Amino acid sequence: MMSEDTESFRDSIATITKEGKRNYIYPKKPKGKFTNYRNIVSWFLLAFFILSPFIKVNGNQFLLFNILERKFSIFGQPFWPQDFYLLVLSMLIGVVFVIFFTVIFGRIFCGWICPQTIFMEMVFRKIEYAIEGDRAQQIKLAKQEWNTEKVWKMTLKWIIFFIISFIIANVFLAYLIGSDTLIEHITDGPMQHLGTLVKLVIFTLVFLFVFAWFREQVCIIACPYGRLQGVMLDGNSMLVAYDHKRGEKENGRNKFRKDENREEKGFGDCIDCRQCVLVCPTGIDIRNGTQLECINCTACIDACDEIMDKVEFEPGLIRYASENNITKGENFKFTPRIMAYSVVLMLLLIALTALIFVRSDLEATALRIPGQMFSTRGDTIQNVYTVKIVNKTSRNFNNLKIDLVSNTGKINVLGGAINVPATGLSEQTLFINIHKKDLVKSKEDIEIGIYEEGKLVETTTTSFPSPVKFE
Repeated sequence: MMSEDTESFRDSIATITKEGKRNYIYPKKPKGKFTNYRNIVSWFLLAFFILSPFIKVNGNQFLLFNILERKFSIFGQPFWPQDFYLLVLSMLIGVVFVIFFTVIFGRIFCGWICPQTIFMEMVFRKIEYAIEGDRAQQIKLAKQEWNTEKVWKMTLKWIIFFIISFIIANVFLAYLIGSDTLIEHITDGPMQHLGTLVKLVIFTLVFLFVFAWFREQVCIIACPYGRLQGVMLDGNSMLVAYDHKRGEKENGRNKFRKDENREEKGFGDCIDCRQCVLVCPTGIDIRNGTQLECINCTACIDACDEIMDKVEFEPGLIRYASENNITKGENFKFTPRIMAYSVVLMLLLIALTALIFVRSDLEATALRIPGQMFSTRGDTIQNVYTVKIVNKTSRNFNNLKIDLVSNTGKINVLGGAINVPATGLSEQTLFINIHKKDLVKSKEDIEIGIYEEGKLVETTTTSFPSPVKFE
């Protein structure tokens, strides 16, 4: 019969007490090979996040997602609402890419790339270690009465947390309204742009709440990815895993005793030091198997390897491994499931690349002016249109000409030559005149061409109504 502990060891989460209250996690400061690798990756990603909205490529912001003004720039390439299908396809590729890597490496995105983890573990947590000390000192500080030490440490920490949250809010806003606009609003002063100030305050408070208090609850409660990974993983997925066969053996884990013959007594290599639990940022025990709270941060690997080295056991008791590798000794296999995701991802990438290459530099839309009827001038029919030309490039288009492609006729542009600024929009009024003999329908589709120095660069189609009646 199973013991009560065995039956209930996974029926609750580490961040909630038995009374249903928040159990605040104080993870021990990790150190080791994987922690060093994560530090390098994190500093690179932090630099990328902070610098991206301020880098210009051909005059365009490297990354811009201005939803309100419908301006987008990805890797310095401007996109417009007319290119929304490319954005959707890019997002779909991102989703398939994450699924693909989850199937192979588990929740590696969460532990190594996710902005929540990067800021939490590599910025806010490090500041906490610097001010309050490691796990033991933090717990002691939290439990002690409010005195001079606790007041100044907590005050200093929250002031720094607020400043960093404010900086993150500014960078985040630069992605939404543009770095040039943000700098202009800062230079003009907050009272001149109260709307921007309100946004900054809201974003700052949100980031402060997430990184200073809500913390790992984002990964456990708010983020659906931990639950989705359950349907993505299989026995071949490479995860941060505990080698239970080696760690438990016949009689389970046991405390380490010098000169003890553990193999003779049937004890596994796990000495039950709980260091893997103490360093976990979500408070789980990796020895209980794969759990949705695990973000594959590898802190437990470094902690366990350090202990294994001290007791002169072979490292790798906790390591990147699949369930099949631990239980059956099988190496990673490129399964049909992985092949299917690879093919889908490759096809989507090919489609996106092809669509980007065939995307025209200009996009024109011609619409008849609402409520405006056609007019007859002798044997000629005239209709009035509004044409909008979007420049998707970082260069200016000057002295563009508009002419009919599908019919014989004449187009008069109100205002003469058409100039479209870089990543800009031009709107013109057109008078299109076509002779009756050149019309075959009472409402005919006509094609209009946009020419630069005699070269056709874009076409658009619109309808041309007339009084012509046909049998």
